[in-house]
Amino acid sequence: MPQPSRRYDESDVRVRPSRKGSRPRTKDRPAHADAEIGMVVGVDRGRWTCLLDGHEVTAMRARELGRTSTVVGDRVALVGDTSGDPGTLARIVRVEPRSSVLRRTADDTDPYERVIVANADQLAIVTALADPEPRPRMVDRCLVAAYDAGMEPLLVLTKADLVSPEGFLANYDGLDIPHCVVSRTAQGTLDGAAVELVRARLHDQVTVFVGHSGVGKSTLVNALVPGVDRATGVVNAVTGRGRHTSTSAIALALPDGGWVIDTPGVRSFGLAHVDPDRIITYFPELAGGTDDCPRGCSHDEPDCGLDAWVAAGNAGPVGVARLASLRRLLRSRAGEAGDGPDRG
Repeated sequence: MPQPSRRYDESDVRVRPSRKGSRPRTKDRPAHADAEIGMVVGVDRGRWTCLLDGHEVTAMRARELGRTSTVVGDRVALVGDTSGDPGTLARIVRVEPRSSVLRRTADDTDPYERVIVANADQLAIVTALADPEPRPRMVDRCLVAAYDAGMEPLLVLTKADLVSPEGFLANYDGLDIPHCVVSRTAQGTLDGAAVELVRARLHDQVTVFVGHSGVGKSTLVNALVPGVDRATGVVNAVTGRGRHTSTSAIALALPDGGWVIDTPGVRSFGLAHVDPDRIITYFPELAGGTDDCPRGCSHDEPDCGLDAWVAAGNAGPVGVARLASLRRLLRSRAGEAGDGPDRG
């Protein structure tokens, strides 16, 4: 016999509890007012080593940082266990505003820039005078990157016991770029007096060391910071290039004040992140000649005013070479063949 139909009411409805809890979601981020400020001195496989009140703290990045890069030299806000004891892990929740950012790209058309270091005062461009041969075009690129980052450049010329530095320095005559010259003794060690002159240039500064592999960068760092024992390598006799020994950037405290940030050897220094219209401003000996350029001048065309400027001697004895370097950079930046960033 069929059962009579039943009317349902709200008591018959079961409400499944939410798995996400009853609290409404919010986009407000925690202020972390109690966070402690430290300096990133090393990065290795998803862990950041930070210096905090004289001791090192291992930290991970908080999810809320998103895609924000965190590099050596950054000042960061830390929460969690900041004791630095073995097995402890703090959390980076904020990257403080930067005073300078040194960037590079893989080549001059690569849209993805790589932040190398932050908050550095000067860029030490380390170049061997021989073994491997110096590459002025690479130096020009590093100079542009330094000026664009708001850093002061410093030329550090190594292996002066093999070749006199005068010929190379002539490329930058009149540009007022400070430089240091380092040579080796008959025993193969670095000349102590030369190392002290470099140390004086680095005093109370945060200095980034950049250069090709095999130029003696890590050897110089070992002399400046006793006991650090950075790995060193040799130059390949066939290719004339050094083998990469440093694998990541690291900040090292100088005994008398200041920091050295040693970076892995580079074979290219792309400038895709630098606006082409700004590049001419980083060639101060040429910039005055743009007043006679036609509107929209690319500085690499028949009516360019820079040719007459250089011919008149206004750019000094290095004018011809510097103009050629500028135009190679501009062509490469525009994606034209002839001056890849690894051909310095």
